Amino acid sequence: MATPFYVAPEQMMQDRAEYARKGIARGRSLAAVSWEHGVLFVSENPSRLLSKTSEIYDRIAFGAVGKYNEFESLRVAGIRMADVKGYQYAREDVTAKSLATAYSQSLGAIFMGDGKPYEVELLIAQVNGASTPVELFHILYDGSIVDEADVVAIGGDAEAITTRLREQWTPGLDLGGAVRLAVHALAGATERDPGAPDLEVSGLDRTRGRRQFFRLDEDRLADLLARE
Repeated sequence: MATPFYVAPEQMMQDRAEYARKGIARGRSLAAVSWEHGVLFVSENPSRLLSKTSEIYDRIAFGAVGKYNEFESLRVAGIRMADVKGYQYAREDVTAKSLATAYSQSLGAIFMGDGKPYEVELLIAQVNGASTPVELFHILYDGSIVDEADVVAIGGDAEAITTRLREQWTPGLDLGGAVRLAVHALAGATERDPGAPDLEVSGLDRTRGRRQFFRLDEDRLADLLARE
C-alpha cells in the first residue's frame, strides 16, 4: 500500500496564503478615505462596466480588489443577505459589522476548505450620524477582519499607500481634498498620476437621502482634481 503524500498543516496554510497574496498583488489597489460627510473609495480602474465598488444597502458600501468573478459573487451575496434581513426585521438592523462578519466567516471557510482560496480583499463601510465616525471593516482572503480608522488601502501596494494616506490625512477633509489625497497616495505606488478616465471613485455621503451611496462621473472627478 502506497504511503499518502504528507504536507505539514503549517506549510499548507502558508502556501495557500502565499497563493492568495500573489493573486491579489497582480491587481490595482483601492484607497478609502474618511471625509467630512462620510467615506470615499478611490481605485485605478479604467473599466466603466466592471466596478470594484458598490452600494450594499442604504448607508453601506462595498469595495474590493483581486479576482473580479470572486469578489462579484461575494458582493451579490451581501446584497441579498442585506435585503432579506432588512425585509424580515428593519432597515436599521442591517449593519456593516454584521455583513463584515458574514464575509469573514465565508472567506475563512473557503480558505480552510479543499478548494483554492479566494484571491480577494474587501472593505465594508457604513456612515451613521454626523458626530459618529465612519465604520470601516477590512476583510482579508483568509477571513481575518480588522476595524480600520479614517484611512486604509487594500491590494498589492496597500502598506505603502496606507502610510502615505496616514501621513497626509486631516479630519474634516472636503470631497475634493479627499479625492486628491487618495489619488496622490495611489500615484506614489505606481510612479504615475492617473487621470479621471482611469479612476473609479464612489462613496457614502451622510447628508444625502435614505440611499447615501454615490459615484463621481468623469467630468465631476476631473473638476475636483483640477482645483488643486
